[in-house]
Order: sequence, then C-alpha cells, then structure tokens
Amino acid sequence: MAQILVRDLEPDVVAELKSRAARNRRSLESEVRVILESAVRPETTPFDVVVQHMDDMRERTRGRQTTDSTDLVREDRDR
Repeated sequence: MAQILVRDLEPDVVAELKSRAARNRRSLESEVRVILESAVRPETTPFDVVVQHMDDMRERTRGRQTTDSTDLVREDRDR
C-alpha cells in the first residue's frame, strides 16, 4: 500500500481530526484514511452511510447487555 505525508497542517485542523477520530473511536490515521476514501468515492449513497453507521454502532455496543423495551414501557406504565 502507498503512503502519503502531509506537511504544514494547521494545528486546529489536526486538533479537529483528533477529536473526530476520538468520537468515532478510531486512531487518527484510521480517521484520515476514512475521510480520504470517502472523498474519492462520491458514489456512496445515503443508504451506504446509514449501513456503515449501523455497523459501527453494532461494533461499539457488542457484548453489552440490553433490556427489552417492552419491559421498560410496562415498568414505566405501572408506576
């Protein structure tokens, strides 16, 4: 795979990239890779974006215990 070195980025740009990477639970390198890949693949549809978001969310919540929402509604209603 090829490598790219980008010089002279403004500090606020780097800070925002780091912040964005943290929000997406990615490394800075991975976040920049995602940004660059999406920039050269504009044929991505909104559906693809939603599916990717769902996949990311599924990965972040993997292993967490969840409660059936029906139980929560009943519990709230019975108060």
